Amino acid sequence: METEKQQKIEVVAIIPARYHSNRFEGKPLALINGKSMIQHVVERAQSVTLLSRVVVATDDQRIADCVAGFGGEYVITRDDHVSGSDRLAEAAELLDISEHDVVVNIQGDQPLFNAEVIEQVARPLLDDPSLPMSTLIYKIIRPEEIDDPNHVKTVFDHEYNALYFSRAPVPFQRNPEEGTAPTYYKHLGFYAYRKGFLLTFVALPEGEWERFEKLEQLRALEYGYRIKVILTTHDSIEVDTLEDLKRVEKFINLQN
Repeated sequence: METEKQQKIEVVAIIPARYHSNRFEGKPLALINGKSMIQHVVERAQSVTLLSRVVVATDDQRIADCVAGFGGEYVITRDDHVSGSDRLAEAAELLDISEHDVVVNIQGDQPLFNAEVIEQVARPLLDDPSLPMSTLIYKIIRPEEIDDPNHVKTVFDHEYNALYFSRAPVPFQRNPEEGTAPTYYKHLGFYAYRKGFLLTFVALPEGEWERFEKLEQLRALEYGYRIKVILTTHDSIEVDTLEDLKRVEKFINLQN
């Protein structure tokens, strides 16, 4: 009976996409080898067999027109959302997704993500009906990322439940002269939520840790909700600047 219930659960990908950005205006429409970044992201998501639907959530008609132009699905959301999760929740409501279905948040600025990470982030919620939320982590290889506040570090327990997320290097090594340095893990911005919890999450007041770190996932921890972290071997390049865009284009050209 439990297997039948699990089979009825659908996994829907929603890709929040804003036009306005302090660091890179119009980022979703930026061209990579002649194709918009949002199209690269959508097409990668559409290759994931686990997903029953891939939808772009945007507040900008230019992005909506672009998505429609390549045959993608979109939904228009309000333009006053503070975070991507707020936009995600509104889109999930507009799309009439079931309370028990799984919503995967795919970042619209990661055009090179490996399709396997979607299965990895969604699977725990399909296997454990009590789990409200999951996300991905990656073992830091490049030393410069440890002290970089743009790479969020994560600590977790023996069952891979998140304990904390921070822009600071956690754990802090009190006595470096004692030998081996700690292993650091960075958070990758792919989330899976049960739709009912997603609505609960965005209705919660801002948490104190969240306010200081500017990391909204801390709100879930501060209010006592469990976040499962999944260790993946697939890193993903985030496009925040024109330099990042050139790096992505170079990587695609090398693959071809």
